[in-house]
Amino acid sequence: MAKGKYLQGASRRSLLKQFGAGALAISFSGGLAACGRGGGGPTVNVHNWATYTGETTNDDFREATGTRVNYTNFASNDELFAQFRAGNQGYDVIVPSNEYVTRMSQAQMLQPLDKTLIPNAANILPEFQDAGFDPGRVYSMPYTWLCIGIGYRKSKMPSPDFVPNSWRYLLDSPQFSQRIAVLGESADLIRLAAKYKGHSINGIPEAMLSEIEQMLIRQKPHIKQFHSDTGQDLLASGEVDIVMEYNGDIAQAILEDDDLAWTFASEGSMQNQDCLCIPVGAPNVEAAHAYINYVLDGAPGAGIAEYIQYATPNRAARDLMPDSYKNNPIVYPPPVEMAKLEYGAFEGDEVSRRYEEIFTRISAA
Repeated sequence: MAKGKYLQGASRRSLLKQFGAGALAISFSGGLAACGRGGGGPTVNVHNWATYTGETTNDDFREATGTRVNYTNFASNDELFAQFRAGNQGYDVIVPSNEYVTRMSQAQMLQPLDKTLIPNAANILPEFQDAGFDPGRVYSMPYTWLCIGIGYRKSKMPSPDFVPNSWRYLLDSPQFSQRIAVLGESADLIRLAAKYKGHSINGIPEAMLSEIEQMLIRQKPHIKQFHSDTGQDLLASGEVDIVMEYNGDIAQAILEDDDLAWTFASEGSMQNQDCLCIPVGAPNVEAAHAYINYVLDGAPGAGIAEYIQYATPNRAARDLMPDSYKNNPIVYPPPVEMAKLEYGAFEGDEVSRRYEEIFTRISAA
């Protein structure tokens, strides 16, 4: 597959493929002596979303350092959290999303980073040097950032100039009955429903949660699928005409099919960061830091961004990317849309359980 092209049947959050074949000569700055060489070399165990690294990143890291990457996947933040409730099974680097950085650090699942071993942190853009979900970046380094919006098939819209730029078409309307797919992660779905109703995605009052539950139960007969981040696949295959999905996944799909398009919801949406973290009990902490430092370098970071088509918080990587990427309004939303994005905050286990209970009742209705 050519770099930067859409992976049919795969996304950053679908457990379909592991990759990283072929070595590519790259320019790398930063210390990696801690990883060692020889005798088959040490291993760093990276647990990440599927298809969420560069085409050659892991092989390049091995070539540069002598450290082999054992790359495994998880399908959701909930799955990742549940895995670590049972203790660290040998992972060195994990990639949770913003609120799960908070949740996992509070649960003492993450260890503080030694920033002296991550000099390429200097490449991170100023606006990502700190984070409300991890003040001072004690536990995390930003890997990508993203938002949720609406992907659709242009030829299936009511008219050539029709743009379905509201959550209403997915959450509160029969217009595209049985041609709709929405995210099946309880917190994301409920928060975006709150955004549609004019509320922040955080601090949703109980009365509104009840309204959202009833609205989504009414809407359920019109929804073809609550998907696990495979919305771009459903759209590409023609199974649905409109989807709730992450911007990078739709950006990939559009490269393969010019009948597909993307729009931001007029009501606003969620912004996420996926972050590089080292879990408590990591067997190879030095190699973990080296791996994080490596992917924060310019050339490796650009290789990742080019392949997965998500926005990078890495200035050195972004500077190496073509204008077609840097100026893509799907990947990098314009200021008017950025102003309507919010980060979801971890509001405690009780709130998380409440969302899961609501979604269970919607699914069972």
